[in-house]
Amino acid sequence: MLPYSVLDLSPVPEGTDARTALLNSADLARHCEALGYHRFWMAEHHNMPGIASAATSVALGFVASQTERIRIGAGGVMLPNHAPLVIAEQFGTLATLYPDRIDLGLGRAPGTDMGTARALRRNLEASDSFPQDVVELMAYFEPAGDGQRLRAIPGEGTRVPLFILGSSLFGAQLAAHLGLPYAFASHFAPGALDQALEIYRETYRPSERWREPYFILAANVFAAETDEEAVYLKSSMQQAFVNLRTGNPGKLPRPIDDFVKRTDPAARAMVDQALSVSATGSPQTVERALADLVRRYSPDEIILTGQIHDHAARKRSFAIAAEAMKAIGTARDAA
Repeated sequence: MLPYSVLDLSPVPEGTDARTALLNSADLARHCEALGYHRFWMAEHHNMPGIASAATSVALGFVASQTERIRIGAGGVMLPNHAPLVIAEQFGTLATLYPDRIDLGLGRAPGTDMGTARALRRNLEASDSFPQDVVELMAYFEPAGDGQRLRAIPGEGTRVPLFILGSSLFGAQLAAHLGLPYAFASHFAPGALDQALEIYRETYRPSERWREPYFILAANVFAAETDEEAVYLKSSMQQAFVNLRTGNPGKLPRPIDDFVKRTDPAARAMVDQALSVSATGSPQTVERALADLVRRYSPDEIILTGQIHDHAARKRSFAIAAEAMKAIGTARDAA
């Protein structure tokens, strides 16, 4: 069965607040655990009114405490914002409290604008040391050696699985070089997907823990009882994307009926390209779209996301997607 997972940005819908968003994330995680989802990941973003997962390890700790089996992780932590030792301690603590359930996906971008990056005391050249920082972080999770003076406590010996996240060829090359799993951000930046995947698979160097390449495909899903309802629900994320790209980020907008008519054609084309790796529609339409993505890219896992204003509708969307993934997995196993 092809594993299917969730990427949750803990969206803050218009008319609500961050507390509601985080409570909704925990509720969604419990819901997805019952539906058979493999992982529940949250992402680091800063200074964004519509995203409540800025303190990612804290949010993940809350979600882990509200669930029992589903893997919990970062998708991802923007490592240049942090000292590797601090992240080792944070995720080592999570792994100590929730053994064999914690993942750590790592990104190279700041996850925010440059002004906020400076407020984080981030060295704007820090992304240049990303490969070295990843290697340093990996070492902190291994058992401490004799006489080792610098240790992550908690953290050492937990061997938290690391994943490289990316939307460019750099991440693919690094993941292949280090023998790590690779998750591509095709849910919002699909431009280099085909080339990055080819580089990752062709240049992969086996590691002790990952003898074979492991590729996670990210896709949006907006599922409802009808195609029309799903298109309506999707308009919240479309509006949010336009707002973000035009320098006006805010809370997740309420859906609208006439997004196409209201939106400038250039902005609409930008959104269509960015969200092209999506499955939008009724259960049958979503299953066909996800099956097409699986056939095209042969991922080892697919991680689904979808910012929907109404929490109940979002839960229903992930339930429909889970049924679709089960049907796709059954068909693959029988082939």
